[in-house]
Amino acid sequence: MSATGKTSTIRRLAELGHHAVDLDADEWSHLVPDGSEYADPEADTPLDWRWREGEVRALLDAAPGPLFVAGTSTGQASFYPALEHVVTLMVPTDVAMSRLASRTVHEYGKGPDELRRELNLRETVGPQLSAGACLVIDTSVHSVHEVTAIVLGHAGMA
Repeated sequence: MSATGKTSTIRRLAELGHHAVDLDADEWSHLVPDGSEYADPEADTPLDWRWREGEVRALLDAAPGPLFVAGTSTGQASFYPALEHVVTLMVPTDVAMSRLASRTVHEYGKGPDELRRELNLRETVGPQLSAGACLVIDTSVHSVHEVTAIVLGHAGMA
């Protein structure tokens, strides 16, 4: 799920001195052929941006203290047992489309295949992400500072 504020929130947590990692970065994720049920049937070559599972598991296992991670990946629920809290950031579809169109951090979501896939994921995966979370935050009604404060409060670190 793109354009929900994951990158902005994880960057803010890092700015505040917390151990915070964006798992959607190249170091932690890579493009792989997508044969999953979520693949875009209209794409010439369906691809998915997935976490590098070995590296992510090593990160989670080696964390010396509180660690905040952000990102979304097929199969992410397999990591949930290693996490104390799972927080899902969401926005209405119209807000996400506006954010994707105007984003400057990276280009994902601007191409027609990516936009079509994002819309499909919002319908199919969005409810699953919310159901698997212990906290869901609508970032369309909160600033990044407020979202960060909510996350820290939920983790008992406010």
